[in-house]
Amino acid sequence: MKLLILGTGSMAQAHATNFAAIDGVELVAAVETNPDRLQAFCDQHRIANRFANLDEAIAWGGFDAAANVTPDPVHYPTTMKLIAAGKNVFCEKPLATDYPHAREMTEAAEAAGIVSMVNLTYRVSPALHKARELATSGALGVVRHFEASYLQSWLIGKQWGDWRTEERWLWRLSTAHGSKGVVGDIGIHLIDFCTFAVGSDVVAICPRVKTFHKAPGDRIGEYNLDANDSFATTAELANGALGTIQATRFATGNFNEMRVSLFGDKAALMLHGDGKMSSLKMCRDVDSMDWVHVDCPPVPSTYQRFAEAVATSKNGDPSFRRAADIQRVLDLILEHGDGSMVRVA
Repeated sequence: MKLLILGTGSMAQAHATNFAAIDGVELVAAVETNPDRLQAFCDQHRIANRFANLDEAIAWGGFDAAANVTPDPVHYPTTMKLIAAGKNVFCEKPLATDYPHAREMTEAAEAAGIVSMVNLTYRVSPALHKARELATSGALGVVRHFEASYLQSWLIGKQWGDWRTEERWLWRLSTAHGSKGVVGDIGIHLIDFCTFAVGSDVVAICPRVKTFHKAPGDRIGEYNLDANDSFATTAELANGALGTIQATRFATGNFNEMRVSLFGDKAALMLHGDGKMSSLKMCRDVDSMDWVHVDCPPVPSTYQRFAEAVATSKNGDPSFRRAADIQRVLDLILEHGDGSMVRVA
């Protein structure tokens, strides 16, 4: 696979490093509007072909796949150009900033017959895939209830840096700078994580969304601090299970914690992940209520899954359609964040 990296920000470093480590993948080009950053990135990763814009790279054409690591609002126009050029696309999350655009991208990619996947990085969790195997095999019985949370605390402490002074964090708190808050930033990971584990999708929600006061006048420099900081929703799944999905940046004492519990009428699971490590516990005896650790074999990364999909010309998961379906839920959470119940079409 001859791969182009589109955008050279911090996440592009992870893309370049992970793809370069895969046999059969060659980093052949990069696109970046900032010439100094483009040169530094390409020199670091030994990328020969360098372009100031995507149109120039497409006109050159010497690549068969692209990793789209541009800012969120740029995913749609750049991905649509790549699809029109017949290039396979691995897009950073979210696929688009709203469901209509995500659906348009999905339908265009499917019509073009290209490989189209989204980098939902928590899919690398061995515990997640083992949980799905157990849940979908019937080992839990009928799953009646679930709990899912994503807990960060970077608005409390300085473990990730000081958001009050660092622009890389301030944009995440401002809707004018493209942020959709905690809903858009980590909600996509959480909803994918918990519904993938259960093997069933969200069909109804009753969400509450909250933005907290964080600075005098809720503003720092040019940044209005109006993006949401926490959300919580009850949710019903297609299999009938009822549960809660919540995420916040105010979870004191939690650096970056994803937790999912599934409760079936035969057994239960408790799943934990932080993006690097994951673990799984299971309660197999409903009377003793003893919990035991479950061994979880390693699984391919999303980067490896994309490379395999391109090699086999068979689209992989998480696909554009999967990301678009989740975006539909996220849009509804934002639209109905006052607590009203809404069905997911």
